[in-house]
Amino acid sequence: MKFIYPAVFHREEDGTYTGFFPDLAECVVRGQTLEDAVDEAHDAAEAWINVELEEDVPLPLITDPKDIPLQEGDVVRSICVTIRFYEGWDE
Repeated sequence: MKFIYPAVFHREEDGTYTGFFPDLAECVVRGQTLEDAVDEAHDAAEAWINVELEEDVPLPLITDPKDIPLQEGDVVRSICVTIRFYEGWDE
């Protein structure tokens, strides 16, 4: 199953990027470049979603990117995570 959540990335004064998911509580990332931060965001979102599914917690609704309040210079990327459900998984 695919999950696509928006992530917001901001360039810091030192040139690194921080990112967060408005819908995934406390799921934050940091990268040396925007590309690094996006890669980290993918891994973080995958881990976050897996934990929620393992604990049988409903996943949050997905915010439309145009509804996210942004600061100057913020960049929004849609992060796609594919979760493979194993045989016996009750969907």
